[in-house]
Amino acid sequence: MSRLAQLLGTWHRPEDAPAWVALALGAALALRAVARGRSVAQPQPRTRFLTIAAFVAAFLSLGYVAHYLRGGPRIIDATTYFLQGRALSHGTFSWAVPDVSASFRGRFLLFQEPGTVAGIFPPGYPLLLALGFKIGAPMVIGPVLAAAVAIATYFAARELARGHAEEERIARLATVLSLLCATLRYHTADTMAHGATALAVTIAFASALAGQRTGGARFFALAGLMVGWAAATRMVSALPIGALVAVLAWGGGAALDRRARARALGWSAAAALPGLLLLFAANRAATGSAFASTQLAYYATSDGPPGCFRYGFGKGIGCTFEHGDFVTARLGDGYGLAAAIGTTLRRLRMHLTDVANLEPLALLVLVPRSRTARLAQALVVGQVLAYAPFYFDGNYPGGGARYFADVLPIEHALVALAAAELFTRVAFLRRAYALLALSLAGFAVHASHDHLALAARDGGRPMFEPDKLRESNVTTGILFFDTDHGFNLAHDPGVGASKGVLAARLRGDDHDRLLVARSGQPIANQYELRPEGATLTRWPGGAALTDPLWKFETESDWPPLRQSNGWAAPLWVPSGRVLALTATGDPRGERSASAVVELPVPRAGLWRIRPSVVHRGSGGDGALCIYHTPDQPLVTWAWRDGPRDQSERLPEQLANLSPPRAFVVLTTNREISIDYITLETAESRY
Repeated sequence: MSRLAQLLGTWHRPEDAPAWVALALGAALALRAVARGRSVAQPQPRTRFLTIAAFVAAFLSLGYVAHYLRGGPRIIDATTYFLQGRALSHGTFSWAVPDVSASFRGRFLLFQEPGTVAGIFPPGYPLLLALGFKIGAPMVIGPVLAAAVAIATYFAARELARGHAEEERIARLATVLSLLCATLRYHTADTMAHGATALAVTIAFASALAGQRTGGARFFALAGLMVGWAAATRMVSALPIGALVAVLAWGGGAALDRRARARALGWSAAAALPGLLLLFAANRAATGSAFASTQLAYYATSDGPPGCFRYGFGKGIGCTFEHGDFVTARLGDGYGLAAAIGTTLRRLRMHLTDVANLEPLALLVLVPRSRTARLAQALVVGQVLAYAPFYFDGNYPGGGARYFADVLPIEHALVALAAAELFTRVAFLRRAYALLALSLAGFAVHASHDHLALAARDGGRPMFEPDKLRESNVTTGILFFDTDHGFNLAHDPGVGASKGVLAARLRGDDHDRLLVARSGQPIANQYELRPEGATLTRWPGGAALTDPLWKFETESDWPPLRQSNGWAAPLWVPSGRVLALTATGDPRGERSASAVVELPVPRAGLWRIRPSVVHRGSGGDGALCIYHTPDQPLVTWAWRDGPRDQSERLPEQLANLSPPRAFVVLTTNREISIDYITLETAESRY
């Protein structure tokens, strides 16, 4: 695809029913805008209008769940939020996992010894999802948020348009624009946190404007509460709105004297505390420290180079495992000014479509010039600048420039205000009809194709559908998944194989056998996603703890427990997958890289241990040490890296091991790749 085609996006006739309906409605509104005669309409009472708008918003988001998401969360972030919400419905930020921890770890899950797991995202939105799990319907939380966002948009737009002759109509137009915004429909359908953050930002903005206008401290308290909630949901998104609330509280106005300003600022700061305390509690449960970021802790042990996932600029930014293709293509010279500008421009390009489904309409955000409009525009610019120091653009079809989605309701208010300030010789209702017609047409022939691409990705359906269990009459046992998405959707912390269905990751080695053996040999099935649909097949393996020979793929225990001066990540080589450890220190060895992973131990006894490595042609030195406690190493191997992609089995050594696990320390001054480790009982050969 040419750069021009990428820039313009897809333009094509409608390809699904929602797009055709949008085109028909757009045509009807266009005719209404140009029809002869006076453009009049009997306005609905405000309460009735808001009730209808809230219902339509919720209905459209429910429709998005059914039509585009096909019934459940789709991207990996959304499935992780889903799992965190389920855990919080049990009253916990983190949860214990069985001894074969590799069966329950993976992307976006932070593992802490001695066997607890937590999701890496802040707790604000998972707490809302927990309420959905409590009533048995977590997917209704998004549509409920959609209804609330529609109402909040009305009040934000009304505060923005205070004193304007078309104040009420501006607020209503902004609300309808919110209903038609396809990107906002997605973010109030999939289990992503942006819908909840957008609601918090919008309420905080409207409340702070009302507080400055009336002098009511209660409005600033509500604004502060929402800023705190935004911080507990998406910390970076809380920065611009938090700064704006502080400016409005301290900046005051005719309604606030100096003492009232101090009181307003104090109330807003105090009201933010519950959200911050929630965030600190979640951090402590996941990392052991209230002030340690779960995401930084996760990337410190799962990716590299060290410090790759950080907020700011410089060399070494950009995680090569999670965002490898992006880093290779965009961050060859680190994340400097040019890279930041490129990332921001790509976000802005997608966000032009996000606002009202058609790029030129987004430019209306810049039109209004009132004082309150400039404050709203400053908030939008602040959102853009707040994410500029983060390297990954985060864009994807349907989700759009998701880091900017949190201010979509504010932009809808600005667009509605712009409609009132342009072409004033034309009746306002005609302008509104024309604007809405363009938005609907933009979705029909342009934006809808991105949402269809979202619907078709990753097999075209959620990677776990609970109905498959009911159809197969599976109520207990182990259910293996070969995707992170499926595991996150199915895993229920605290549910064991004997009391329900224990979701576990299929590792394809003896981690699976050991989990089944330690669980008491329950029936085990594998969930497989195929083009024709998902199926459950009986897992063919079987094992007893007394079996003499076990083979554990080292990459199955990624992410490592700890790493330093380098990073470990799964890597495909001609012979299969391995765990590669790459050093970032001095190649002469003064600062060798190290990583610690688990080695499951089926039972106590004397074991013959034999690792297998795959050479990478680095010419570096490698070492592998197995221990139960760091000060008591049991066996150690050392080798020199050889010809690239050549496998080598290291010499066998004997050691007494005790269940449930031992630990493997890998070190290198360049790069090494560990394939697997075999354990064989010493007496098995006699």
